[in-house]
Amino acid sequence: MRTIVRLLCLALLAVGLIATPAQAQAPLTSLSHLNWLRDSVAPPAQVGHTTFRLAQQPELGMLWTYADRQADGTYKRIGGGTYDAATDTYGQGAFNADDVSRAAVVYLRHWRATGSKSSREAAYQLLRGLGYLQTSSGPNAGNVVLWMQPDGTLNPSAEPVELPDPSDSADSYWLARTIWAFGEGYAAFERSDPAFAGFLRDRLRLALGAVERQVLVDYGRYLDIDGTRVPAWLIADGADATGEALLGLSAYLQARNDDRARTVLRKLAAGVAGMRAGDARQWPFGAVLPWALSRSVWHAWGGLAPAGLVGAYEAVGGTRLRDAALSDAASFTPHLLIAAGPQNGWLPSPTDQVQIAYGAQSRVETLLAAARHRPALRVVAGMSAAWFFGANPSGQPMYDPSTGRTYDGVEGSGNVNRNSGAESTIHGLLAMLALDRAPDVAAVARTATVAERTTWRLHEAEAAARSGAAEAYVPPSAWTGESLWSGSGVRLALGGRLDFGAVATERSLLLPVVELAPGAGTSRWSTGKVDHGRIGGQGDSPAPGALTMVTLPRVIEAGEPVSAVGLDGTALVDAVLVQPEVERLVLTGGGHSTALLRSFASSKRAATIELPGSGTAKVWVFDPTGRTTSVRTVDGPAVKVTLPAGGTAVVRR
Repeated sequence: MRTIVRLLCLALLAVGLIATPAQAQAPLTSLSHLNWLRDSVAPPAQVGHTTFRLAQQPELGMLWTYADRQADGTYKRIGGGTYDAATDTYGQGAFNADDVSRAAVVYLRHWRATGSKSSREAAYQLLRGLGYLQTSSGPNAGNVVLWMQPDGTLNPSAEPVELPDPSDSADSYWLARTIWAFGEGYAAFERSDPAFAGFLRDRLRLALGAVERQVLVDYGRYLDIDGTRVPAWLIADGADATGEALLGLSAYLQARNDDRARTVLRKLAAGVAGMRAGDARQWPFGAVLPWALSRSVWHAWGGLAPAGLVGAYEAVGGTRLRDAALSDAASFTPHLLIAAGPQNGWLPSPTDQVQIAYGAQSRVETLLAAARHRPALRVVAGMSAAWFFGANPSGQPMYDPSTGRTYDGVEGSGNVNRNSGAESTIHGLLAMLALDRAPDVAAVARTATVAERTTWRLHEAEAAARSGAAEAYVPPSAWTGESLWSGSGVRLALGGRLDFGAVATERSLLLPVVELAPGAGTSRWSTGKVDHGRIGGQGDSPAPGALTMVTLPRVIEAGEPVSAVGLDGTALVDAVLVQPEVERLVLTGGGHSTALLRSFASSKRAATIELPGSGTAKVWVFDPTGRTTSVRTVDGPAVKVTLPAGGTAVVRR
């Protein structure tokens, strides 16, 4: 395996897709803003909470949650929830375990990459602070209190209420992230500070105990979600949360032989791999779904599960883990990037169009992890990282390398939220640390102006022309309990008809978004039928039926009208997505251009892309698992590629 990867990397170098040392640029990572968000606190004595050498070092490292941009362009550190000036407290708190843990990972990775003594000290103090937030005794031992007030007082029951409540009463995202930080912390401090590493090991084991009694007690049991079996042993019912625990456990096991941790890692990773769904053509297109209780929801925040699976595969083996990660990275992610970038939510239509650093960085980390086994994905990682430099709805950089600030998000309309809180800063820096280790990927990321984007188009059912037994449908709530209507909808009965018009501008597939429910009817579309009753019983799902996306089997040509007709029973339709059979994204900048093409065809398809600029273009083609099918160079502006079924091509000039 190592020989094959080495040969592939040499091939990449030969065609210019991996940079030589001479191509390296100045570091992108600046810790200035994150350093400014840090603080220290000496907490009062609180039962069940202590940390490493608390008596000798009473002050702990903490991190402010938010940084709001002021009218003069400066920033103000604030906590979460309503502020009470009389008590100097927030409804939630000033500091939280989610951000403290992830900031510790930033400093750990920076210290290990650069040897920075200040980053080593920052990581040490934040890990001590995280240790204090973890409950060390009593029935909740191993779990973590989420919020702390400015004076160090813990706030286990925040306002507004967060679940679990109290925050250390059950498994949680912050428990998973604590495992991540302790695992990477142990690997970093093992040699330089064995005493502190021993503390981190003990606290990691305490967290494992919480996982064993609260999560893995259900190992091997499955939930029934609308007739589909899904793992019941995920932290907080999430592959997203569990994936971050995998990152810490795999780092820990690379440094230490620990059978107990290995067993926990294997079991948790099996659960995350079990959330892989769909294929190159069918929803969710090979993604690892984040939430066990829905087959209709994918969200970008918390999207590190595939990266965690790669780490788990490298620590304990298991090709099922690797294959689930590769499916997400090589099949789903190219479509995500071409469609719009890391939108917050496809539920299942692209309803939440906000984009944040968390979603962008998780794609970069996942692609780079997968690229250790599929090197072509390095170029896709660069295109994903271009989000930070302008390849986003605003067309503006979301990261400032002079300060280390990453803005809090960008709306689909292009409006930028110029606050720069801890989470955005952390995930921006995690991405920059990765780019600083990979100058070839950073060079692609700098090619960040969107020159072309051709992808799916959403057409609402309620906007179509209606005739016959077709009537407007307004759902009781847009949120069904497991998915989200993109607007209102239409109810079709026998003979009811929807006419969308000639909405396809090129050869395309139709992907209706419909409600499936036992006993529902059938609709006939221009390119196939939808059986709206083809779904199991509710089972453990939060709601009966499911709003989901269906890929119809045949293609429609440009200019061909799109319609839907009710054949029997009743059928609820939310929208239809018109998906080009070959979609594409072209980025330009810095004298380069990069194209990404993704096929939805069921067999080979030829495509031509006009790439800006002159000179030789490098073309890398891979299948939905990321396996390379061809690498070549091409001269001239028009680049022809042949894509395998469901495959992807990257073209770089």
